[in-house]
Formats: sequence, C-alpha cells, structure tokens
Amino acid sequence: MNSYFMGLDYGTGGCKVCIINEKADVLAYAYRKYDIITNQDNYSEHDVHDYWPATCSMIKECMSKADVKPEDIRGIGTSSALPSLVMVDKEGEPVHNAYNLMDRRADRQEQWLKEHIGADEIFRLTGNRIEDHPILVNLLWEKENRPEDYKRIYKALTIDGYIRMKLTGRMTAHHSAGVFYGVAYDLDNNRFDEGMLRRLGIEASVLPEFFRCEDIVGEVTGEAAKETGLVPGIEVAGGQVDCNAGWIGAGATEVGDIQMNLGTCGNMGIVRNTKEKFRDMFNLQYTTDCTNTYITVTTTQTGGQCLRYMKENFAKLETAMEELIPDFDSYDYLNMEADKIPPGSEGLVVLPYLMGERTPIWDNDARGVVFGLSLYHTKAHLVRAMMEGVAYALYDSFIILKESGIKINYPLVMNEGGAKSRLWRRIITDVLNVPTVFVKNRVGAPYGDALLAAVATGCMKDFSIAKEKAEYVEPMEPIEENHETYMKYFKIYRNLYRHVKEDFKDLKELRKQV
Repeated sequence: MNSYFMGLDYGTGGCKVCIINEKADVLAYAYRKYDIITNQDNYSEHDVHDYWPATCSMIKECMSKADVKPEDIRGIGTSSALPSLVMVDKEGEPVHNAYNLMDRRADRQEQWLKEHIGADEIFRLTGNRIEDHPILVNLLWEKENRPEDYKRIYKALTIDGYIRMKLTGRMTAHHSAGVFYGVAYDLDNNRFDEGMLRRLGIEASVLPEFFRCEDIVGEVTGEAAKETGLVPGIEVAGGQVDCNAGWIGAGATEVGDIQMNLGTCGNMGIVRNTKEKFRDMFNLQYTTDCTNTYITVTTTQTGGQCLRYMKENFAKLETAMEELIPDFDSYDYLNMEADKIPPGSEGLVVLPYLMGERTPIWDNDARGVVFGLSLYHTKAHLVRAMMEGVAYALYDSFIILKESGIKINYPLVMNEGGAKSRLWRRIITDVLNVPTVFVKNRVGAPYGDALLAAVATGCMKDFSIAKEKAEYVEPMEPIEENHETYMKYFKIYRNLYRHVKEDFKDLKELRKQV
C-alpha cells in the first residue's frame, strides 16, 4: 500500500494544502485567498467561517490532482502564522472574528502588564517580549472590552488549532505556539506558569492541551471525512508555527542553518541548540526536536505585505490587466519597473511600518513613512524604496545576531512569498552583505507540514530528507559598491525612525480624538 502525507498551512492572507509521497515528492498543491478585515484602527482579523470551506475545497482539489485514494493518506500536518487567536465556545463555534498576527488593539493591556508585572519578569519566564500582543494579552483585551462574550470562550485556539479541532474534534496546541500565547508560558519547561495565570486573571481551563509538534493528537473524524473527502482514522500531527514549517521544508534541519521568507511578514530564522535568548528577537521551539531545539527569529511586521499593499492600492490598472492579458503578472511588472531604479531609489527612503513594527524596535505605534519624495520620483521609485525599506528592517535585526557571534551557516536561504522577486533578493543580498540562494521548490509551509505528518506517523525517522530534497538555485554574492550605498541610506533610515518615534505616539492620540 502506498503512503501519502498532507500538509495544511494558514497564513495571514490565505491558506495552502499539499500532498507528498514517501519520497517527499510534491504531488499536488492548492491555494485559497481570504480577506484581511481591517475596518477599525489597529484591528486585523479574519472571518473564522472562511477557514474550513477553503480547507475542504483545497483538500478535494489536491486529492484529485494527485490521483490519490483517501485511504492512502497516512497523516496530516498543520501550521499557521502566529500569534493568531480563534475563540470558540463549547460546541467549537467561533465567539468572534479571529485575530491575525497584525492585530494591535491590546496596547492598553500590554502597558498594564509592563506596569504591574514588569517586562523583565515576563522575559525571564517566557524568553520573549510582550510587545507582539501574544494570545494571553488579547484575551485580557477580550475580558475587559467584551466581558459577556469572554465568558462564552471555552478554548483559545490558534488558526491551525481550530483546523485540527475541525479535523479531529480535539482542541489542542503545540509547543512551538507556546511563546505566541506568551506572558505565562515557561519556555524552558514547556508549560504555563499557574501563578502567572492567576496574576493575569486568566483561567487555565481556557487554554488547550499542549503537545510536541511531532506527537499524534487525534484522528480524522467521520464528520470531517465526509466534508473533506478523506476517510476516518487518518492521524493528525501536533502542528507547528508556519515559519518553522517553511524552513524545515526548505532544508533547515541543522544548527546554524539560516533562512528567510517574505510572506505577509518578513521573517529570518537561525536554528540553535542552546537556550540563550535574544531579548529583541523571538525565541521559540523548533520542530526538529521541539523541546530541545530552538530557533531565533527576526520579524518585520509587513514584509511581503508591503508589496501587496502597493499592488492593491497603487497598481489597479496593472492588476486589471491580469484579466485581459494571458500570463501577465502585475507583481512582475512592478518588479521590472523598479529594477530600472538605482540602489537607494534616488534619495527615497521608506519606513515600512504599515501595521507597527516588531524586531528589533518593537513599536506598535509606528507607521509607514515615505521620506524624500519629490516630483521627480515615480511609482517605480516607491516600489523599489518599499523593497529597500523592508531590507533595512531585516538588516536592523540581522546585525544584532551577526555581531553576537552565534553560529550561522551561509548562504542565507531565501524562501516563499516576495522572495521570488529576483530584484528583492538582490536588494537583500546587498543590504545584508551576505551570499544568498533561492529555494527552487517553493511549496513552502504546507510541504514542511506534510513532512511533519510523515515523521509523526513514524513513516520517516527524522527530517533529514528535507535537506536531501532541497534544491538551491540562483546564488548571489553581495556587490560591495551597492552595500556601501545602502549603508549610507540605512543610516538615514535609522535616524528617521528616531526622529519621528515620539510623533507616532502623538499621531495615535490625535486619531483617538477624531
């Protein structure tokens, strides 16, 4: 009997499914986009009801493309972008829209935690800062602002946790999500601190049961099988955060391996086997051995989302042309135009903080800034300057890690999302001043989820096949002249943020009054 494995991933802008065989070859892939709801300042949500129909549709599409029998699917792995929050009642029905990782509404609760518990104490326990609005912070917002609805919350799940619930009927979480629950999660001991939960006033019962990423947490139920076209009894793995899934799928399996993707966020991760924690970065469990292996992650909040923003708001004509001209891609056109602009965008600098910023500045109030704009500049300048701004944001974190002396295995592997842009890869190569390569097989996170399913079911002994299958193409070496130019602009980029940092706070207060 043949064995096949399925991976399901849920990002901020859409979801993906893939199927692989025992040799880790991809047989089918599907994608569905869903809306990001931003109809209130600092809110970023999804309609929870979008997730499951998209999942069922993608599974059926992949089963058909792969020509695989449902009974030959041995395991399913899942992941999602974190932090995310899906609040469900006892029947598993959503209490409200889901929070996605760009949501920033809980500023007041974050400030309360800093004043009454202290950022240092939280860091000592969790190994992470609280500025990212982890799930427990958002639950505090719910408790204060929607107290009656808060009482209806039976479990606080992630997006992938919600999907596992739909598949298995069990409400679970995995240890790589622990730091994204935050505040009370003890990173060193892989559990929640009960004393901290009491200080927060959050009941432990609202938290799902936690498992290792590589554990089997349940089986596909009869009802889920009927809706997805699968069969009952397929084993479902514990799951993982989406960046881990993407990097494992592209071969990051050894200590020192470094990868980057430009999905909605721009993430860069370095695999580690020590518990040393960087205060300005994310520190979390890595899937290869999720209670003994860690990854340090840098994140710029709106990485690939910056280019999506430019396309959707300033390239409506190019987007419309996709319907009229076969094979026309508006992103390719924007890249082609931006490639004509020299490094530095002829004096245009962008702070790409469209929904606040994460590492290393951790400023929820920050917003986008276009600096140096003149009548000479065109849309192509703006597109390139946005790409360069994201590269500067990534470099701002990278230099901290590089100067720390931690083990880094070059080249930097670029993966997923906006990384398919050769121009963007060239910009990042020159700004970071390191060699880079590009992953040829860019199925991304669902591929890593399918590999997780194969390991969790015991059909693969470990993740080593990911390194064997990974194919890296289009190597780039940094161009010193470009790096020197970018460093001059990076200095302006850094100074610009320092100059307007307090103005962001004033702007926030003004918006409250209007």
